[in-house]
Amino acid sequence: MFSLVFSSSRRPLSVALRRFTLCRFSFIVTYATEEEKSRFIHPSSVVHPNAILGEGVSIGPFCTVGPFAKLGSACQLYPGSHIFGNTELGDNCILMTGAVIGDDLPGHTVAGRNNVFGHHAVIGIKCQDMKYKFGNECFLEIGDNNEIREHVSIHRSSTPSDKTVIGDNNLIMGSCHIAHDCKVGNNNILANSTLLAGHVVVEDYAHTAGGVVVHQFCRIGSYSFIGGGSVVSQDVPKYIIVSGERAELRGLNLEGLRRRGFSAMEIKSLRAAYRKIFMPTDTSSGNIEDRLSQVEHHKDLGLFPAVSSMVQSIRDSFAENRRGICKFRSWSGS
Repeated sequence: MFSLVFSSSRRPLSVALRRFTLCRFSFIVTYATEEEKSRFIHPSSVVHPNAILGEGVSIGPFCTVGPFAKLGSACQLYPGSHIFGNTELGDNCILMTGAVIGDDLPGHTVAGRNNVFGHHAVIGIKCQDMKYKFGNECFLEIGDNNEIREHVSIHRSSTPSDKTVIGDNNLIMGSCHIAHDCKVGNNNILANSTLLAGHVVVEDYAHTAGGVVVHQFCRIGSYSFIGGGSVVSQDVPKYIIVSGERAELRGLNLEGLRRRGFSAMEIKSLRAAYRKIFMPTDTSSGNIEDRLSQVEHHKDLGLFPAVSSMVQSIRDSFAENRRGICKFRSWSGS
């Protein structure tokens, strides 16, 4: 496989090129590398010559790849998908029809391996924060093995000193929105139309049902569950279910804990700790900090790392720069 390029120059050529003369014209014969042979670029697509394409990249009709893009091996761009700005994709990433990754802004969008970007997903564009100053660098970093479904939007950071981060192995279902400076950990499931405002932190193995709205600067703890249609305006501690138009604590995420391999003894201890903290029967048990201390120093409950982790998660939410936890109702109904 080779191409012919007309040239009237008499300057020396690289060793990779062969020159021969026919009549009055000079020809250059360039031989395609094996890597180039393995790629497919549909002739209707616009791929900038400075873009870096890995081995086995496939680009379908009517796609755009900008000059600063870098695509890993075996990436696939379905028809009408586009990559702009300083954007890097790891190996085996897939852009479904209409997906747009990156923006012509200072900063970058970086995604790891084996990510799927669904139909008409818009990833790594300018944030919707009025404090963003045009021309500032902004960043989005995505890990490996994420499935980001149709019509999802994920925005870059609002300042050069921060970044939006998505970890590994997350399922982000259709029409979700993840705003500037959010931090989403690993192995989370965000169901359809989950909306995260700016600076929200989602730890690991959290699960939201559909139509959830999370206020800016809230923190969603690991192994927690948020019921469908909930509005979350304060932190959700680890291992706990919340739900409601203004989300309230509804108990432990027992089914989620079982599915993730927590032992029967761990779950029993977490239930006992939850009752002591949020459902006290002793009127002299004091305020929530007193109850957290009692659980922390309990001769049995304090031995379980999961209990200590839940206590710390609750205590951290009452720090000066945090929003507190979702409302809870004690056994007496107060």
